[in-house]
Amino acid sequence: MTPPDRPLRGDPFPPRRLHPALYAAEFAGTALLVGVGVSVVIAMFGHGSPLPDLLPSAGLRRFLTGALFGSVAALVAVSALGRISGAHLNPAVTLAFWLEGKLAWRDAAFYVVAQFAGGVAGALPLLGWGAMGRSVSFGATLPGAGVSPWTALLAEAGVTGLFIVTIFITAAHPRTRRFTPLTVPVFFSILVWLEAPISGTSANPARSVGPALIADVIRDQWIYFAGPCLGAALAVVCLRLEIAGLRRVTAARLFHFHIDEDPSP
Repeated sequence: MTPPDRPLRGDPFPPRRLHPALYAAEFAGTALLVGVGVSVVIAMFGHGSPLPDLLPSAGLRRFLTGALFGSVAALVAVSALGRISGAHLNPAVTLAFWLEGKLAWRDAAFYVVAQFAGGVAGALPLLGWGAMGRSVSFGATLPGAGVSPWTALLAEAGVTGLFIVTIFITAAHPRTRRFTPLTVPVFFSILVWLEAPISGTSANPARSVGPALIADVIRDQWIYFAGPCLGAALAVVCLRLEIAGLRRVTAARLFHFHIDEDPSP
């Protein structure tokens, strides 16, 4: 009997098969996340925007920015795009699923390429914000004033690690896995509010690379590659310790169709 092709469970068939539809969905989903999500950042904090006058509290604007940015990711996850690729939209998330054995290395590599390409494509429309966008470097993530690169790196690792643990625990349990996308806006509303003054709360190399390129602020961008990848790896190590008998994820997707089982892929 021919085995099924289940790339989001680490079982592609034939073993060397590629899945371009999945990579295209990751490209489009990441482009939407960056284009729409970073536009929220610009609207909330850009010079000339009416929102800082309407919402003078920077902390409240950070909270709302995190919630709205996370909501964009959640909506992509439950959309047709997310149902195709699993809606990673983030090389660190893909790295974690690969370390968990839920993606073949070829698929993981093409996911990452698609995500970075999507991050750049999604950042290009941000140029339409003009002077308002330039006033906040088009939403590029940078260490806060007086924050050392190493402190920012550790902050990015911590934020990403917590994010991976949160979505993996939720996605692993049959009673909660359908609601995994809902954890994303909740998580980022709190973490952006608390942590953004330190590193900008990227937790996503693809989210950082596009705005950094169009704003020409590539200095210190290594932080937003190394930090999230380190956090993802540490999160998987912690989950593999099986503390308190936590379940392990069964498929490389943020949104699950059924409580007990997912359809292929």
